[in-house]
Amino acid sequence: MKVAILSSAPEVYAEGLRNVEVIATAGWDAFEPVLRAAEAGARVLCEYPSAAKEADLKAIVDAGGDRLTFASPACHGEAFTVVRRGIADGGIGELTTILGSLATNADGGVLGAAAPHLLDLADAVLGGEPAQQVYAQTNTVLNGHGAESASVLTVRYRSGKVASFDLRRDPAGTDRPAVTFIGDKASVQYDAGPKLLDGVGPFGGEDLVSLLLRDFLSEGDTPGPDGEAALRTFRIVQAAYESAQTGQPVDLA
Repeated sequence: MKVAILSSAPEVYAEGLRNVEVIATAGWDAFEPVLRAAEAGARVLCEYPSAAKEADLKAIVDAGGDRLTFASPACHGEAFTVVRRGIADGGIGELTTILGSLATNADGGVLGAAAPHLLDLADAVLGGEPAQQVYAQTNTVLNGHGAESASVLTVRYRSGKVASFDLRRDPAGTDRPAVTFIGDKASVQYDAGPKLLDGVGPFGGEDLVSLLLRDFLSEGDTPGPDGEAALRTFRIVQAAYESAQTGQPVDLA
């Protein structure tokens, strides 16, 4: 099997790909090798770009087709599979609201670094329902006058469902989201980095990167975002940047 990796830190994934030929590893500033790999029929594992390069992202999506998976580890958690199935089976009644939070220690602004991890979980539960309106507020307290260090992001979907996310930069951040899905009968929470009580360490949970790689290399559909899901998430993030700049909600076509 031939695999291409497009990531700011491709070694994180390449180390877990044993007995697999990795034919290209690159960051988004050098996406051409992975684009060529996709055009050649290789499976492609991508992270979201850190800058507004929708044309590059669209080129990868068009070339990769159903061989493309975006790296959103929390979507591959077995606990999330249980939560998602329970929601689909009506366990919380009709889903109305999604609340989530995530602390990241990644470089750059939190909208680009943290929002996709939460938006992908919402997209998976909502079955790819498109967003209708996006509103975001940000501050740069921790990052000075540079990229945003905290943000509140609100997304209204076409059905009227609303998602609200708290994003923040934290040197101790784990990039593991916690999301509560609220229905008209009950609610359920998915925490990708639960606190441990036995003193072994500050966080527990599943080895999400290993689960992501397992699903990526398996035959058939994977639970992580494909190219079209990634485009939906990416466009919400871009609308969030516009909203934060103008102070107004942004409508999506």
